[in-house]
Amino acid sequence: MIFYYSGCGNSRHVAEQLAARLEQKLVFIPQAARQGEFDYALAEGESLGFVFPIYSWQPPRLVLDFVGRLHLAGTPAYIYMVCTYGDDAGMADHMLDKTLAQKGLRLDAAFGVAMPNTYVNMSFMNIDSPEVTQRKLARAEEMLPLLARSIQERRKVVELKRGMFPRTKTYAIGAGFNRSLSDKAYCATDACVSCGRCVEVCPLQNIALVDGKPRWHGHCTHCEACYHYCPQHAIQYGRATRGKGQYHYSD
Repeated sequence: MIFYYSGCGNSRHVAEQLAARLEQKLVFIPQAARQGEFDYALAEGESLGFVFPIYSWQPPRLVLDFVGRLHLAGTPAYIYMVCTYGDDAGMADHMLDKTLAQKGLRLDAAFGVAMPNTYVNMSFMNIDSPEVTQRKLARAEEMLPLLARSIQERRKVVELKRGMFPRTKTYAIGAGFNRSLSDKAYCATDACVSCGRCVEVCPLQNIALVDGKPRWHGHCTHCEACYHYCPQHAIQYGRATRGKGQYHYSD
């Protein structure tokens, strides 16, 4: 069984590819949480996977919250995580492992897959160049069969890039990021045509059209789906996103 979360599609693609290769059931974490579905039965010898993007060198808060409420009937034979990131993962695997430990479980393996950057809500951050984007995507496609094989063989490894000063990034910068999450700066420019695409793609169902314009309702995780999927490039985050590009995974 694979539990996954994705905003702009990078982690969704990884999760779908792994589920197909491993013949595993996929569970979309935000939908399961909305429906109050936290109880799952595992077959004897079944593995348990978590796939998600890295947000400021941490697992997304909603992923940790879900894991904290997860109740399993049966003991997983192997537990792994696969994270996607633009640059590095910090100590994100340690945070997930700590949450699992509260349930009497421990990570056996942690894998990382570099994918095109999506976070643009800070003035100094932007999407990757087309060349870097294509290079990351090509490398990811090469990695996925190898990653699936490692999971099939139940290898107990940590294969992800921590980057420089991983503890500072995760436990200081990442913690500050999560405390400061807000959707108050999101807005739609006059380019908005009231298509509702932002409403459709928001994984937390945090957006509604009010008088033809999107309105955010305070439960944002900064996944950037509304910004990147907008066909008119009408969604902005204050001044931070002005003039920046868009990216979402496309099959």
